[in-house]
Amino acid sequence: MKVRTSVDLEVFPPFVGFPKEGLAFLRNLKKNNNREWFASHKDTYLEAVKLPMQSLISTLQGSMAKYAPEFEFNPRRSIFRINRDTRFSKNKDPYKTSIAAVFHPKGSWQESSGYYLHVEPPEIYVGGGIYMPDSAQLKKIRSSIAEHSEEFLSIVTARSFKSQFGELEGSKLSRNPIGFPKDHPMIEWLKYKQFYCGVTWGVGECTTPKFADKVVGLYRELIPFVRFFNRALKR
Repeated sequence: MKVRTSVDLEVFPPFVGFPKEGLAFLRNLKKNNNREWFASHKDTYLEAVKLPMQSLISTLQGSMAKYAPEFEFNPRRSIFRINRDTRFSKNKDPYKTSIAAVFHPKGSWQESSGYYLHVEPPEIYVGGGIYMPDSAQLKKIRSSIAEHSEEFLSIVTARSFKSQFGELEGSKLSRNPIGFPKDHPMIEWLKYKQFYCGVTWGVGECTTPKFADKVVGLYRELIPFVRFFNRALKR
């Protein structure tokens, strides 16, 4: 249970893993994605899905403060709402069938590169980078890649990075971007429209306390990658 301290800060229980009841809830939600079913199972969502995620984020907050103190790991604000915005979507299912969170530098929610965590049985996705940069952001990122090519390559071609993540996952242009010749030495990197990478694990990985350490280890590997883009965006 959550308790309040004398300074009105919430303290969450230690992360012990996502319980089977919570993962079963997410599986069943795919089959029963309607408001009536969710309302009758809301307590399970709050106690076995949302609270474990908040406990995980609280644990990540303490660990990542040592390595990337500029990032916000907030058990309240970092979690995506489970309600879907169906106003402009053909899919009118009212709920997402996952529990997910995103972590950005403090004070710059949508204007930065960050970390991501997504639990949706049968898989987990953990990664980082910038998913949907706008045209102004892309211009800054591409300029930084061109101007600081050695630094960028030292990050994305490092043996540990390649071993963990392989290639970037973002979509690419079919032609060279405006302002860069097709024979530019970094042209294949400059074609990217998204700059992110991550790993997919089986959902069983998140059922023990060791999952938090595993996420921290992956996020630490991504620190140079994530910070490269954040420096570019501040230009």
